[in-house]
Amino acid sequence: MAKANTIKVIMRSTESPYFFTTTKNKANKEKLVQKSYDPTQGVRKHVDFKEEKMK
Repeated sequence: MAKANTIKVIMRSTESPYFFTTTKNKANKEKLVQKSYDPTQGVRKHVDFKEEKMK
């Protein structure tokens, strides 16, 4: 059976400690940067989320 071609990554907010997980294609070597809503108290706006390695 073929090995999965996706990996789980953490997307962490640049403004707060908030994060979420998503999957990414292994062949893509670039780090993901995504603009998404940060619901934490005091931020509550769209900010950049940067990829981190899952521990």
